[in-house]
Order: sequence, then structure tokens, then C-alpha cells
Amino acid sequence: MKEIENLTFTILFIISNIIALIMLVAAWKAPKIARLLFFLLFAWASYTNWSFAIHSPQSYLEYANLTVSGLYKQFILGWFSKHITAAVGFIATCQALIAVSMLMKGYIFKTGAIGAIIFLVAIAPLGFGAAFPCTIIIAIALYILIKKHQFDFIWKRKSNKNSFSNKEIKAITI
Repeated sequence: MKEIENLTFTILFIISNIIALIMLVAAWKAPKIARLLFFLLFAWASYTNWSFAIHSPQSYLEYANLTVSGLYKQFILGWFSKHITAAVGFIATCQALIAVSMLMKGYIFKTGAIGAIIFLVAIAPLGFGAAFPCTIIIAIALYILIKKHQFDFIWKRKSNKNSFSNKEIKAITI
């Protein structure tokens, strides 16, 4: 049975990193699609974490065996083990806020993206449990979006500079 679990983890690890690379390319080439993907990712993560925090909080203790950091292992088996639902619930709520921020623009988007980057870098030491380097790749994609694509809502169309406004059409016809 352990081999099946390891195979499942390995497949999920590979899929996670492929998705991270797709999101990185999307941030560079198709930022609105990337932001929609980030919305979906963080909304799904929020829902999943809240569900597990409520129904099987002890499953989070398994991350202690996957981390590459002794400090993280101590934290997971120490304070975190006594406050799993509260800690994961807080994280899940922040993930929901990040998801919503991906649909916004300006400082709301930027704040959510920075929060996501901090979170993703913070969980990187979980190693295999966080599909490292997936979290770092996704953090880079978010950085690209912050630098280049934070000023519009994702549903807003680009204005066509060659088209005429209503005032210009009236002026031409008069």
C-alpha cells in the first residue's frame, strides 16, 4: 500500500509542477488567464483546506515527515498539532481573500498577490509536501503579474485605439 501512496504523491508532484510552469507562461503571455487560474487555484485551496481542517485535521501532521526543515517539523508536531483547525482555518480564509484579490485591480490585487507570494515562499520548506519547486515557480508568476498586469480587472477588454468614441462619431457626422 505504501508504494501506491508514494506513486500517487509522485504523480501529484509532477502534475503540480507542470501546472506551475503553465501558470508561469500564462503570467507572461496571457495575464488575464493567469489571474483567472490563480483565482481558481486559491479558491480551491481555501475550500480544500477548510474541509480538511474541519473533517480530518490530523491529516496535516503528515507534513512533518515531508518537510526538509527541522524547524518546520518541530512547529508542526508542536504548537500546530494543538491548533490545527484554527491555524488551517486562518490560512484557508487568507487563501479565499487571495482568490478574490485575483479578480480585482490595483492595490487590492497587489496586496493579495504579495500575500500569496509570502505564503508560497513560506511553505516551500515543506519540500515534497508542497511540491517544491512548484511554490517558487508560482510565486515568480505572481511577481510577473504584479509588475506588469495589476491595473485592470480581468474581465475588462483592451480598448481599441483605432475605434471612435460616440463623441467622435457625432463630430464626424455633423
